[in-house]
Amino acid sequence: MLRNSDRRYGVAAMLFHWLTFLAVAFLFGLGLYMVELSYYDPWYTKAPDWHRSVGILLLGLVVLRLAWRLSNPLPAAPAGHAPWERALATLAHWALYGLLIIIPLTGYLMSTADGRAVSVFGWFEVPALLAPEKGREDWTGDWHEWLAWAMVGLVVLHALAAIKHHWIDRDTTLTRMLPVSRAAEEKR
Repeated sequence: MLRNSDRRYGVAAMLFHWLTFLAVAFLFGLGLYMVELSYYDPWYTKAPDWHRSVGILLLGLVVLRLAWRLSNPLPAAPAGHAPWERALATLAHWALYGLLIIIPLTGYLMSTADGRAVSVFGWFEVPALLAPEKGREDWTGDWHEWLAWAMVGLVVLHALAAIKHHWIDRDTTLTRMLPVSRAAEEKR
């Protein structure tokens, strides 16, 4: 089923979720790798180009994901969830969406601080929307890094919460975002 049901996420929501996770994991890992590169390393220019390209594509994916999310009702939370758990889950999800928008934007502002466009794998370019500004690369780079670490922390909490619901509470919080069979879920 493409759309969400009242009990579980649909295929589209699952694809958006897991593609976003893979892109974020790739970008974070590549970001850690590329800041350690020396000027003479062959990946010194390739890694940032890949990072910018995937970051711009991720921003587009997040916009599509948000449009899908806002037009497609969420499955109801499992009955055993306390009101504070529901409130924290909602807050965490919207914080993740905010970070998924702000982090690529700070990367874009950093990359276009000299007035040059961002090439996305040579397929197309995203032009600089602001005039060149001395020092913008530094402060946006700092924000980009701090927010990326905040994202990783929130993703870890998100994963731990899903694992807690699966192994301790024994509810369907985790499995309804996995492509498991409906029959297996019905047994839960």
